[in-house]
Amino acid sequence: MITTILARYFAARFLVATLAVFASIFVLVITVDYIELMRRAAGLADVSGLFVAQTSLYRVPISLEKLMPFCIQIGAMASFLALSRRLELVIARAAGISAWQFITPAVLSALALGVFATVVYNPISAELLERAKGMETRIFTDRVSSEGASFWMNQSTSEGQSIINAARSQGQGVLLTGLTVFRYDPSGIFKERIEAREATLEPGRWVFKQVRRYTLESPVEEQATYILATTLTPAQVRNSFSTPETVSFWQLPDYIKSSENSGQTTAGYRLQYQKLLARPFLLASMVLLAAAVSLRFFRFGGVQKMVLSGVAAGFLLYVLSKVTEDLSKAELMHPLAAAWLPVAVGGLAGFLALLHQEDG
Repeated sequence: MITTILARYFAARFLVATLAVFASIFVLVITVDYIELMRRAAGLADVSGLFVAQTSLYRVPISLEKLMPFCIQIGAMASFLALSRRLELVIARAAGISAWQFITPAVLSALALGVFATVVYNPISAELLERAKGMETRIFTDRVSSEGASFWMNQSTSEGQSIINAARSQGQGVLLTGLTVFRYDPSGIFKERIEAREATLEPGRWVFKQVRRYTLESPVEEQATYILATTLTPAQVRNSFSTPETVSFWQLPDYIKSSENSGQTTAGYRLQYQKLLARPFLLASMVLLAAAVSLRFFRFGGVQKMVLSGVAAGFLLYVLSKVTEDLSKAELMHPLAAAWLPVAVGGLAGFLALLHQEDG
């Protein structure tokens, strides 16, 4: 029976609780993000609240993707505690069903959710983030200089050195907005400063639009377009203006290969690829952690302490994943080890705790 009706019931309770947690966090995050965007766009009369809300809607999925393990853990804890409070777990145990059997449906459901999150949700969230960047550019195009720039890049050609500063990037660095360029001649002497609304990378050149050129010898010169030669390839630009988290799971292998061919570091992309591969097992390990602290009967007491210990365990696992991530990006740890170590630690901790409680 555990493989049919009862298994579907436990899996359904877990999925409902997890989706409820995910929806609640989604509403909270999008509300905070919308308020922040409205605050930044308060002085712009030509920006509608609906457009800002759509921008916020496109920005939120990538943030929720990072919170997915905690949604799984909280959802699993909530479902197991509800089953225990309603004595359904007691009845299941009395029928001869072990804890391992009624945990299995939740673990398998978490694995399925992890696969879905990797192969479907991740590409969608990455695409929506790219759209959000374009919409942000339309909203804040006249305020990029006051909000500060986020990206820097250096290039050298036969014409000299150019230091490029951009406020935002789209298309993984192919389109830049809010630009300031400092140009130097081949001898290293400052030549001019260029400000532009946007720039597009084309083969062998940057095409700037709505340009202002500042030099020491002449007044400000305004141009509709300006061409700057470059030897940079899209793969090289991508390494400066893109983050691995914004690259789709299906595109990561090509990004890794192109970065290797161009001599760029691939640690960040390799780590992200391994993290996405490990995500189903990470979500399953979060279910085991949740089960280890949520199967205690209410009449025994101490449920609050168990729940707090589960939350603390999830936080420590998050800290471990951030430490291994930083070590991998600094090339002090292999991306494979950095991505799978939190999975192994979380899974083994939950498994051993359950083994001690149920069979110890």
